Amino acid sequence: MTRRLVRAFLLAVVLVVLLGPAAAAQIEVQFWHSMSGAAGRALNDLVERFNASQSEYRVHAQFSGSYAEALTRAIAALRTGQAPNILQVYEVGTQTMLDSGAIIPVYELAESRGGIDFGDISRPIFNYYAVDGKLYSMPFNSSTAMLYYNKDIFRKAGLDPNRPPTTFDEVLEMGRQIVASGAAPHAISFGWPAWVFEQAHATHKQFYANNANGRAGRATEVLFNGPFGVEVVTHWRRWAEEGVFVYGGREYSANQAFISGQIAMLIQSTSSLASIEEAANFEVGTTFLPRLEGYPRGNSVIGGASLWVLKGQSERELDGVWEFFKFINRTENAVAWHQGTGYFPVTNSAVKTLLDSGWFAENPNSLTAFLQILTGSDHPAAQGVLLGQFVEIRDIVDTALEDALNGRVPVQRALDQAAARVNQVLADYALLYQ
Repeated sequence: MTRRLVRAFLLAVVLVVLLGPAAAAQIEVQFWHSMSGAAGRALNDLVERFNASQSEYRVHAQFSGSYAEALTRAIAALRTGQAPNILQVYEVGTQTMLDSGAIIPVYELAESRGGIDFGDISRPIFNYYAVDGKLYSMPFNSSTAMLYYNKDIFRKAGLDPNRPPTTFDEVLEMGRQIVASGAAPHAISFGWPAWVFEQAHATHKQFYANNANGRAGRATEVLFNGPFGVEVVTHWRRWAEEGVFVYGGREYSANQAFISGQIAMLIQSTSSLASIEEAANFEVGTTFLPRLEGYPRGNSVIGGASLWVLKGQSERELDGVWEFFKFINRTENAVAWHQGTGYFPVTNSAVKTLLDSGWFAENPNSLTAFLQILTGSDHPAAQGVLLGQFVEIRDIVDTALEDALNGRVPVQRALDQAAARVNQVLADYALLYQ
């Protein structure tokens, strides 16, 4: 018995000696994210498949709260040297990350390591996270806004369920018919109103802020209180006055009004498609954002988040980060990510695979957003706005829209007051980087 124990002990020692260096050589990569629910499960599956695909690196995906919470935690961790290797940041945090001095641009990693064809990344997505044509973060979960509509309500109102509105005037005309017929109490609502206001500027090729939306130089002034912005909100207010529009809150609250049949149309992020289709007991249709006539065609703008690489890493850790980025950009993985979450696949190759496989024929509502961003104009006004303190700015704009749409404040005054507040925020932010 004693000899057996001795032999077992010696065997264990040998195994430790032989396997220990290999185990110790595995590089750990910390990835902080804000994905929960189905998207969180899809992300964890992606990470697990990467870890199983090789033995040199191990990515640890850690849910770190909301986008705002994760960004705050990462900034605090940077000060103590405990920051993650990869941080997921929402699109409105782009300027903050660019100014942070804490990032390694992904184009620099590409120059030294290669293996990812940036030319295959969908151009509107690439453009959002690029400055002067150079990509600073890795696109990951991208979305945009589109119009959802209830085909059953359209039928009840005597409208063609295969002909949704394409213009602001048609929204009002069809909305009146829906309300008058009793098919639904109201016709339309928005999710993320301030973002929809930004989308209106982008789709009509109108700048939201000076210096080409902050891309030709730091934005110091917003332009949304000009004639175009006033015209957009004036239309929305008219919809509200006639009972066609009903305010639905600042984020996803309006989704429930749509699902329950209280409204016939909803402007919302494409990221809500899967949950809306699953919950709806009616036929859901989707189409492009409605337009104002007489303006040039721009493009819808990207929402969602990207992956940033933080400083303070070893070269081997950066190798692991880059191998993970290469993995998520492979066509089969980009396809799986889209199918599991509803977010855009990053690459054109993945879109082609989805088309060739018949996925979009079976899921036509998923195709709407792709067609919208891929057929729009590649113009700086549609590239996306870069603003410091963008989250605070959206809160200010949301308040102005609420005041204007419920009739408390005239449209021009509401937008002028909001612009003055935002311009002060931008001035205060600029002082930090003089």
